[in-house]
Amino acid sequence: MLTIARRAYDDIVHQGYEGGDEEVCGVLAGKHGDESRVSDAFGVENVAETPQIRYAMDPEAQLATLDRIEDAGMEVVGFYHSHPTGPPRPSETDAERATWPGHSYAICAFDGYPYLGSWRWRGDEFERETVVVEE
Repeated sequence: MLTIARRAYDDIVHQGYEGGDEEVCGVLAGKHGDESRVSDAFGVENVAETPQIRYAMDPEAQLATLDRIEDAGMEVVGFYHSHPTGPPRPSETDAERATWPGHSYAICAFDGYPYLGSWRWRGDEFERETVVVEE
């Protein structure tokens, strides 16, 4: 299960809207575990060659974000990105690029209305997890 603070959820949705037809991405921070809790969402620049259909976090910005999370006493819960035109689930490319087993990969899809779903990477496949937005 992934519990996400309303503020972090809103940040992801707003970043997605601001990204327009390009995917946005970032790091989920908080408390990692079987029932992870996200308190913050840190956007990281998407430097993919085709940001309309792919995301690639800027490596230096991602490392700086990971350091910032650790310095704040938080843990990396996982990662997020948007699918501006759907689908609201991980793609084959998402599975090929997933590298943090046991961590959450949230996707915010905008096919008609914002939808945020999350999947745990199990090392060889994604497993859907329940998402709870906490006020």
